[in-house]
Amino acid sequence: MKVKKYINRELSWLDFNARVLQEASNKKVPLIERLRFLGIFSNNLDEFYKVRYATIQRIALSDKTGRRALGISAEELLDQITFKSIDIQKDSLKVLNSILSELKKENIFFINENQVGDSQINFLKEYFIQNVSPALFTIILSKSKRQDLKNNKAFLISKLFFENPNEESIYSLIEIPEEIERFVVLPFDGKTQYVMMLDDLIRFNFHLIFSMFNYSKIESHMVKITRDAELDFGGDVSKSYVNKIIQSVKDRIKGDPVRMVYDKNIPKNTLDFLIEKLNISTYDSLIPGGRYHRRRDYMNFPSINREDLLYEKFKPLEIKGLSLEENILESISKKDFLLYTPYISFSYVIKFLRESALDPNVKSIKITLYRLSKISQVISSLINASKNGKRVIVQIELQARFDEENNINFAELLESAGVELIFGVPGLKVHSKICVIEKSINNKNIKFGFLSTGNFNESTSKVYTDLTMFTSNQKILKEVNKVFNFLKVNYKIKKYNHLIVSPHYTFRSFIKLIDNEIENSHNGIKAEINIKINSITNHKIIDKLYDASNSGVKINMIVRGVCCLIPGIKGLSENIRVISVIDKFLEHSRIYSFHNGGDQLIYLSSSDLMTRSLDNRVEVTFPVYDRDIKKQVMDTFELSLKDNVKSRNVNGENHNKFVSKSSQKSVRSQWKIYDYFKTYINK
Repeated sequence: MKVKKYINRELSWLDFNARVLQEASNKKVPLIERLRFLGIFSNNLDEFYKVRYATIQRIALSDKTGRRALGISAEELLDQITFKSIDIQKDSLKVLNSILSELKKENIFFINENQVGDSQINFLKEYFIQNVSPALFTIILSKSKRQDLKNNKAFLISKLFFENPNEESIYSLIEIPEEIERFVVLPFDGKTQYVMMLDDLIRFNFHLIFSMFNYSKIESHMVKITRDAELDFGGDVSKSYVNKIIQSVKDRIKGDPVRMVYDKNIPKNTLDFLIEKLNISTYDSLIPGGRYHRRRDYMNFPSINREDLLYEKFKPLEIKGLSLEENILESISKKDFLLYTPYISFSYVIKFLRESALDPNVKSIKITLYRLSKISQVISSLINASKNGKRVIVQIELQARFDEENNINFAELLESAGVELIFGVPGLKVHSKICVIEKSINNKNIKFGFLSTGNFNESTSKVYTDLTMFTSNQKILKEVNKVFNFLKVNYKIKKYNHLIVSPHYTFRSFIKLIDNEIENSHNGIKAEINIKINSITNHKIIDKLYDASNSGVKINMIVRGVCCLIPGIKGLSENIRVISVIDKFLEHSRIYSFHNGGDQLIYLSSSDLMTRSLDNRVEVTFPVYDRDIKKQVMDTFELSLKDNVKSRNVNGENHNKFVSKSSQKSVRSQWKIYDYFKTYINK
């Protein structure tokens, strides 16, 4: 019997999202946090349909016959995704109902339009008139005209009935506005906290919206459309790259529908009418759901003054030996430092840039930007530097999915401040996280910089675990400069002795590093590989890891998301262990460690083991040379590997089941890592 070697990427992604849903269902997780995990689960699923499902759908609709998507026909895969999604959506609805029941025990009640008390009417009416009504878009549907609903928006489709049997019913669509909080928190009455969904507030005020119609009753149900989010860069060759991005983002609103989630109680004639109006095809995924959709809004469910129903807050720590009150560049000139967000404050990145912007001896700043906070101190610092006469060069990735518009706006702001912009390499996304500055010291240009596994984003740094290394290692930073030179003049391929750079070197370098462990194992030398990443999908890398396993190399992997590798198969992957940690913070750092005969090689990276990261992006993997930082990286890796509270087995035996405790001692890695750095600072 042929051994199955790989898990399909899309189905593995759905397995990952099931792990997120586990946190929403876990009664040991604080109650409001469980609601927020449900929102994360829903947001993940929305993006999956906009991107991955849409890609498979395009393959299915292609004129090319016999096209396969990772060993399965595209049509079959679409069916499997739909069936799996329906099941997981059912589970998510059960989880939501369970959470709502638990909230009632805490005297927190959701009420709908039919449960409003007399004392609440005036508040809800005034709230609607002042806050909601001005933002509403209401469309009366024509029987003859096709309607295009906006991408990933939630709508109420309403049917107005009239007493006169000769008067035809009217269909309307009301867009649920995203700029208004989805949850209306009613005034606290001293004992019970009431919350109303914005959808129900709209329903409660139908009489104000449709006051011009003499209707007898209204039926109303929610629907949500997800559209293909792929950007189209074809067409007019006279348009600039930036203008093509702008136009493609606008066109995304009208992309082909790939999923429609609807209230399962919607009457069939209303559903049929809507499907016809939206021109839904046979390949589109129709998902029956509950009364409410766009559950991603639960990500922002209000705290309602119930700290007891939230996670314990961590106060961000300091980096030992690196003061935010002193000259940070001077300290970095003496040694390297590691920043591990969110355990340690992201303020060090801002301090580095602010100080560089003001230091009269700093001549230039170069940085790559991928995803930015809506209000970005990073951008402010760069503009400040430019206004102070520094040469500021920024590579900003305009194709950062779903952040295109935000990045375009920042690009315009930077350009108007005199910043030199690089828009990347044709056909490649720039996903590197690097910064280098040059400072004149005693008539010599000395480089300082930082390299990271994650985005330079103040908002996500509070919830994403990422590693950033501050360094003045001139050899490393000289090669960081080479990356920027490649971004500007990309027909010249550079050579590197320290950095591993995609798309030219990463795949071959990882293969070589794995082969070295295989050779050591064959020679009776201890061989071990430790990897922490977001995803692994590249089959050639997976095959090489299988070769290493068969050669006796011990391989430990912490994979948060998609994992196409199957561990624990005798004769294939029995020396590979894969776990996934899902907890309060989103695990985002990438670590690659190779035993190397005792002379351990440790790399941090912006790159996952995905084909897009290896072949279709500019990624930077950088070495850790400092002994203290090596210890910090591997100590925290070991804590994650020992997690027996929030880690799950992936793809092998007990797939998606929590790792069983081999002893009575609980190890919750994110809490332990915080304590580790707290202790380290006080040593």
